[in-house]
Amino acid sequence: MRPVLTRFYALLCTLSALAMAATFVVVMLGIVGRETGWFNLRGLDAYAGYSIAAALFLALPETLRRGDHIRVTLLLQRLPERPRRWLETWCLGAGVALALYLAWFACRLVWTSQLTHDVSPSSDATPLWIPQLAMALGCVGLAVALADALACHASGRPFFDLAAGEAAHVE
Repeated sequence: MRPVLTRFYALLCTLSALAMAATFVVVMLGIVGRETGWFNLRGLDAYAGYSIAAALFLALPETLRRGDHIRVTLLLQRLPERPRRWLETWCLGAGVALALYLAWFACRLVWTSQLTHDVSPSSDATPLWIPQLAMALGCVGLAVALADALACHASGRPFFDLAAGEAAHVE
């Protein structure tokens, strides 16, 4: 199961990178079009926003795995082993519950937008379920990653790849 989850997190991270590249392309198209007066593509600002949101949400599981989310470890480091383990289990369980709640409502939002044929209020008139799909996928990925972290913690296996993000941690 570990290789499947690792590939899933990597796939979402790759999609996030593609969304960041799409953001760059869309913003540059808007700048070039405005400055040169050659073209005026309507809705570019909305597409840049969709791409930024997709990049943020799709990166959530991989950044959790790498330990790049903000985690308050100051208290955990100072506790003895048994209370620390209990508190970390509680925190991961609460994180799973919150992520599942968020994922449920993000998926429900996509479904509702698709059923009601909701479109963007900006000039592009994009069906909103399309950009919302990336948000829902990222939320589901985060819930899976937190459940994975809880299962690893309960079985005593490491989940967080601290070697990958060690340089980024400042406490």
